[in-house]
Amino acid sequence: MLISAILSAVENGSFDKTFEALYHDTVRPRRRYAKLIGEFLERYGDREGMLFSVPGRTEISGNHTDHNNGCVLAASVDIDIIAVAAKTEGMTVRLKSEGYPEDTVDCSDPNPKKVRKGSSSALVTGVCDAFAKKGYAFGGFDACTSSDVLTGSGLSSSAAFEVMCARIISQLYNDGKVPPMELALAGQYAENVYFGKPCGLMDQAACACGGFLYIDFENPKAPKTEKLSLDPEKAGYTFCIVNTGGNHVDLTDDYAAVPKEMHACAALMGKKVLRECDEEEFLSRISYMRANVGDRAILRAIHYFDENKRVEAQRAALKSGDADTFFRLVTASGRSSFEFLQNVYTTRNVSEQGISLALALSQRFGAVCRVHGGGFAGTIQAYVPTDKVEAYRDAINNVFGKNACMLLRIRPYGASAVTPEGVLE
Repeated sequence: MLISAILSAVENGSFDKTFEALYHDTVRPRRRYAKLIGEFLERYGDREGMLFSVPGRTEISGNHTDHNNGCVLAASVDIDIIAVAAKTEGMTVRLKSEGYPEDTVDCSDPNPKKVRKGSSSALVTGVCDAFAKKGYAFGGFDACTSSDVLTGSGLSSSAAFEVMCARIISQLYNDGKVPPMELALAGQYAENVYFGKPCGLMDQAACACGGFLYIDFENPKAPKTEKLSLDPEKAGYTFCIVNTGGNHVDLTDDYAAVPKEMHACAALMGKKVLRECDEEEFLSRISYMRANVGDRAILRAIHYFDENKRVEAQRAALKSGDADTFFRLVTASGRSSFEFLQNVYTTRNVSEQGISLALALSQRFGAVCRVHGGGFAGTIQAYVPTDKVEAYRDAINNVFGKNACMLLRIRPYGASAVTPEGVLE
């Protein structure tokens, strides 16, 4: 379909059914997509192309377990990165993200030594390399993107971008047949090898697969997944993410210390990761271990063992329709992260405790809440009683700034092509 024809279809309402499925709205999506398509036409001209959408993600439970081959619950949410893209001849990718300079990438010879670490162009090149290594086709394309998965929001803007690149290449060069988990693995590879960040796979998996997702990382190269369902609104809650702000730049050591200390505990057990360790044997050796790794590392390992069991219990609760048990375990997960994992604030700046404050305020409204994602600064997750959500949002925004409280829905769709006929995952 010509991109000019796509623009006409968006404007005349032909995409409204699809927009309603993705966003529970049609007015804002029409404006948003039309604006982006107009920018593509002005920059790259009119030819055959497609629209794409990749959601942000939220970690539901399993805080800091994926890097030790644990289990997590994650979900995609109804904010996303969108793109209009068209195939080109040759191996050059031109990608213009709203608010950023255009990236021009030569993908003919992907090489991590030739990219600028920490750049979006490195991610594009890395995704192409991942496709090449798996035997998938890849090549050049032009794309314009726009994202409301804000950087620093804790909703994985970088993972959404990586998976978007993979989804575009899958559609343009592989008829859209690359499985979602392969899209996720391509994104993780790009981030690990090309971007230079040793992340796990949870973020990319949730963005690619969509919905409410159980993931078992016992084999991180081929994780097991299961789609589950949860509608917080039916249980009387509105799902919120609160961005408390805070400076992430100086927190690299804090983040890195969590997997490092867990791995150190596993090493004393003769294993690579805690997933391989026997919990009872670990507990019987605490006296020996604390002299070698310190008490905090042991507490973090205890969190890991307990959190893995919580994820399984929450999975069982959701499958049986037991929402009360699920929410009770959300609270337990949050307490464990605060007390044992200790990722709610950094000890290098104890005067700044935005996450702790947000949790305290949330509890006063009767919310079920926990730290969200990596922690130390940034976001919390809160299930707020629906009859209190407006007062809650006002109170939170008054403390942390305008739009600090985001009201979100669980989105059933992962990385998708967006067509008048519907969502193509």
